[in-house]
Amino acid sequence: MAFPHFLPEKPGKMIAVHVAFESRAAQRGRRPKAPSYFLKATSTLAESGGNIERPAGTELLAFEGEIALIIGKPAKNVSLEDAWEHVAYVTASNDLGIYDYRAQDKGSNTRSKSRDGYTPIGPELIDARLVDPAALRVRTWVNGEIVQEGGTTEEDLIFPLAQFVADLSQHMTLETGDIILTGTPAGSTVIVPGDVVEVEVDIPGELSSGRLTSTVVEVPASFDPKLGNLPQVDDKQREDAYGDRESAGLAPLPDKELSAELKQKLLNAPTAGLSAQLRNRGIEQCVIEGVYPQRQGTKMVGVARTLRFVAGREDLFKTHGGGLNEQKKVFDSVAEGEVIVIEARQEPGSGTLGDILALRAKTRGAAGVVTDGGVRDFEAVKEIGLPVFTQGAHPCVLGRKHVPWDSDIAITCGNATVVPGDIIVGDDDGVIVIPRELAAEVADAAIAKEHEDEWVAKRVAEGNSLDGLFPPTGQNKQDYLDFRDAQKSEQEG
Repeated sequence: MAFPHFLPEKPGKMIAVHVAFESRAAQRGRRPKAPSYFLKATSTLAESGGNIERPAGTELLAFEGEIALIIGKPAKNVSLEDAWEHVAYVTASNDLGIYDYRAQDKGSNTRSKSRDGYTPIGPELIDARLVDPAALRVRTWVNGEIVQEGGTTEEDLIFPLAQFVADLSQHMTLETGDIILTGTPAGSTVIVPGDVVEVEVDIPGELSSGRLTSTVVEVPASFDPKLGNLPQVDDKQREDAYGDRESAGLAPLPDKELSAELKQKLLNAPTAGLSAQLRNRGIEQCVIEGVYPQRQGTKMVGVARTLRFVAGREDLFKTHGGGLNEQKKVFDSVAEGEVIVIEARQEPGSGTLGDILALRAKTRGAAGVVTDGGVRDFEAVKEIGLPVFTQGAHPCVLGRKHVPWDSDIAITCGNATVVPGDIIVGDDDGVIVIPRELAAEVADAAIAKEHEDEWVAKRVAEGNSLDGLFPPTGQNKQDYLDFRDAQKSEQEG
């Protein structure tokens, strides 16, 4: 790749911002509290008018139109107020990446974003001294149709452009020629061979970088499995590459949220009553067998997020057990109100979570965890306060019996099938699984039956026989209905 001739000098380093635009954060559902970064090799730099090579056999090449800052004089521990003085130029850039390597890179983006030619830049430089850093605009076109547009006002950016210079200068010296890629707005998606991508940075009606143009072409793959990982994709990578599940052609995920009204009803209804109502509707296999709360008096209601372990095998644990494995991914991304349900094959011979994972789930707002395996750091997990239902304590690590394998699929936990999106309810009697479409109906019926049982219990306490009373029939049934209707009228009045 030819080095862009118009750059003042070859940069020593190129640093990219993960998320900077409010629109991108909203699209991803994650808004950072502080900037975070990754490095791109300077050998990825390319000029306008060149080709973007997508290796044969890969599918998730995505563009990201961005504003590039080019450092004009060294910056070390500079203040936010002085940081822009260290920027010589701004221009357009395209922070390309292959999502087929994103998971294998484990957050570094080294292979996914540092292929030769994956950072086109230019074609013209804008003198930073002539621009207001809060007045810039970046736009991207694919095949002539505009697909991205973002400004640099306080409303558009999570962090001002100068903050990246000031922040990075706390940790390293930014040298003359270094480049900072400042994040992309919403609209980034997958491109295919034949597509033409254009990016422009400007101050509307005034200065412009000109359109940075690149054409996607397919080239033969050159991945040697003896040297490293092969490209690999899954639905999570497809969703992120395209921007959302619909654009990726994926079915929508079940709604993670329960209405406040339904959640309260399920909290009020005992699992015993809920299971009886499910049985009345023909669903017998609704109980997750053998699991009980760490702490008596626990009530848990949430939407199922599933995780599956396969039986331990040493070679598979080497490839799937380390790093950000499937177990850590689920605990690191569980949404508020979700219950992590773990299939551990009713094998309690090692822990399936410990205190650190429980703390992560708690801080993310998880409603609880259900595992038909064991729990390490049992007392420490209990003190965290996250509702956890388990077979019991075990001191050994995951790899003794389990390999974390996959997630967000139908699983079997304690002989009960759990599908992502099912409603999970737990109390001192155990845990039950409720199909989402039946939840409201079952909750109402269980609460009504609970009310009836309370009336029956009072009659029994008064010395009445169970005959014709449990359940109420004949005159007893009428007496209960009169009592219920009177209470209802009193509440409404």
